[in-house]
Amino acid sequence: MGYRAVIFDLGGVIFPSPFDAVRAYEREIGLEPGFLGDLISGQGHDGAWSALERGEIDPQEFAAAFALECRAADAPAEVDGAAFMAAIGSGSGPRPEMLDAVDALRHAGLGTGALTNNWKALEGEGPAIGALLTHFDVVVESAVVGLRKPDPRIYQLVCRRLGVELHEAVFLDDLGVNLKSARALGMATIKVDDPGIALAELAALVGLDLTGTAAAG
Repeated sequence: MGYRAVIFDLGGVIFPSPFDAVRAYEREIGLEPGFLGDLISGQGHDGAWSALERGEIDPQEFAAAFALECRAADAPAEVDGAAFMAAIGSGSGPRPEMLDAVDALRHAGLGTGALTNNWKALEGEGPAIGALLTHFDVVVESAVVGLRKPDPRIYQLVCRRLGVELHEAVFLDDLGVNLKSARALGMATIKVDDPGIALAELAALVGLDLTGTAAAG
């Protein structure tokens, strides 16, 4: 099949996973590993995290709401919502090999998209992904469009903006639930655990060298 576009999640794909920072925060305050992640998943569509990523509340409002959710869940340690957000925001920069691959894809004429669940920056903060905009043809942020993965509509939106059909796109994400929804729509999907393995799978799908040399040519 001839693919015409490749769409990348940001946290966990272009950037290291934010869940690494979540686990570090859990260790810091004495929570069992996975407690906060399970709490966020359990709250589902109506939880504070989902509302944050749809842009319905800002990070300060989330911090207060999430602290309340943790208390309601009888968390065995006090969760400071602001400190939790600060921990997530302290992650490292983008993976160079991923950006090289994005540039190689664009050089070869494929559309490139970023599809991310994120949140609105507070007043005075710069755009969270401003430095990456030059690498992608289309960027879709959940907090801007009011939809979040795995809602099928957000995949349809990014493909529409790229001008491709769903079956003409490859989507990379580190979370199975997001990939499952994309796959049900007909998109090709790659789960990113090890970036090198994921890029090898992507190279095989699109038939390109994704080492970055193409982008430099």
